[in-house]
Amino acid sequence: MNKIFTKGTLLFASLLFVIGCNSDSVGNSNGSGNGKGNGHNHDANNTELPTTVQSALNSKKSTLSEELANTISYMGNEERLAYDVYNKLYEKWGTKQFRNIATRSEYRHITAVQQLVQKYKMSDDVNFTNVDKTPLKYMNTPIEEMEAGTYDISKIQDLYNALVSKGLQSEKDALEVGCMVEVTDIDDLDRYLQIANESNASDIVEVFTFLREGSYNHYWAFDRGLKNIGISEGCCSLGTIDGVNYCHPEYPQKER
Repeated sequence: MNKIFTKGTLLFASLLFVIGCNSDSVGNSNGSGNGKGNGHNHDANNTELPTTVQSALNSKKSTLSEELANTISYMGNEERLAYDVYNKLYEKWGTKQFRNIATRSEYRHITAVQQLVQKYKMSDDVNFTNVDKTPLKYMNTPIEEMEAGTYDISKIQDLYNALVSKGLQSEKDALEVGCMVEVTDIDDLDRYLQIANESNASDIVEVFTFLREGSYNHYWAFDRGLKNIGISEGCCSLGTIDGVNYCHPEYPQKER
């Protein structure tokens, strides 16, 4: 089962960013919703971004290559994937890490990348070419109105299905999925931050650094979750799977 969660699978899964949100779009649905959207409550404060991130988003546009533009598209989808998976696993297990990370952090991550998309898609010169199905055209759609677990690229869809399938097997599997998602997110952000730095795209660097700092925190939250159910090595219990190392004691930790 674990072999489906390879770094290669995630790195090749990219599509037009299919999210949208703003501080006025907080929904009032309870539980899992009506099946047409995410249906999760959010405090309006969850859409507020750090001052440095908002300033970067409001700054002058950087010059984007096709490769750099596609990193925005890809990271938007990866953050939404994490949000959808974590909400789904919370509904199954009621594990606080999933709910807290989805509603307090991933929601803001999606907001930040959504604003990057809006900033650059105002120009016809910027195109996201990493799409293999008809775009869902969710650029300005509130998160609560998105079809959770539905994407416009087959590999993202397959990945979501595989992650959820594993995560629904047991609480341990679910927490392991969290470790996998965050390590992959960090690996991707490391690579994309290098591209952004080489392109002198300071606004994208600021946003992606914000995302990566969140992923470090999430990794340790899932690590603690595994330890709390008796898995003494936490995320490190996964070891290396298909060349991807899930044991990262070097990741920064904030004092609790």
